[in-house]
Amino acid sequence: MNSLATVLSVLPIAAGWVVHVWWLRGCLNTARRDPLTGLRTRDGFTRRATALLKDPRAVVVLADVDKFKHINDTYGHAAGDALLKATAERLAHYVGRAGVAGRLGGDEFAAVLIDDHGTAADLLAVLHGVLARPVADQDPAVRTTVSLGWVRAADFPADDLSGLLRRADEAMYAAKQARTGTRRAGLGWLFATVTGRRAGRSGARTDAPAVGATA
Repeated sequence: MNSLATVLSVLPIAAGWVVHVWWLRGCLNTARRDPLTGLRTRDGFTRRATALLKDPRAVVVLADVDKFKHINDTYGHAAGDALLKATAERLAHYVGRAGVAGRLGGDEFAAVLIDDHGTAADLLAVLHGVLARPVADQDPAVRTTVSLGWVRAADFPADDLSGLLRRADEAMYAAKQARTGTRRAGLGWLFATVTGRRAGRSGARTDAPAVGATA
C-alpha cells in the first residue's frame, strides 16, 4: 500500500512536468518562427538546414526581393507585408517537406532543398517566375522579382552552412546586378568578403576578385 500511495502521490507532479515540457517546447517552436511569414527564423532555419546538408543532394538557396523598399514607399507597409508573406508561401511550397525555408530578416530568405533529380536549375528558374506573380487580393501593381543565388553543397564539401550561404549570397548579388534572375555559384573565386560583406558593401575590400559563377 505504501508503494501504491507513493506512486499515486507523484503522478500529479509527473503530469505537471510533462505539461510544462510541452509548454516550453511550444514556446521554443514559436520563437523559431517568423510571426509575419510563418517561416523559420535564422536560428530555426540553421538547425534544420545543418542537418539537411548531410545529404549530398542538398542545394542552398538565397533569395532577395528586388526593389522592396520601393514597394513599401509607394504602396505602404501592408502591401510590403503581403508581398513578403506571398514570397514565403511560394518558396516553402517549392522547397517541400523534404527541405526547409527560412526568413533571415527583412526581405531576405534562405532555403535548403533536396535535389532528387539534378534539376535544381530548372526548378529555380520556374520558382523565379512564380515569385514574380502578382499577390492575391492586392493591387496588381504590387509585384516585383526575386533574385535567387544557389549552390550545390557537394561542390564545396569543406564548407559549412555559413560558407555555403555566403556563396549563394554572392551568386544572388551577381544575379541581381546582371538582372538574370537566378545564378549558380561556380567553382571559381567569390567576391572577397570581410566579416560577411561582399564587394560593394560597406566594409568590403575594394580589390575583390570577380565571382566565378555560371547561370
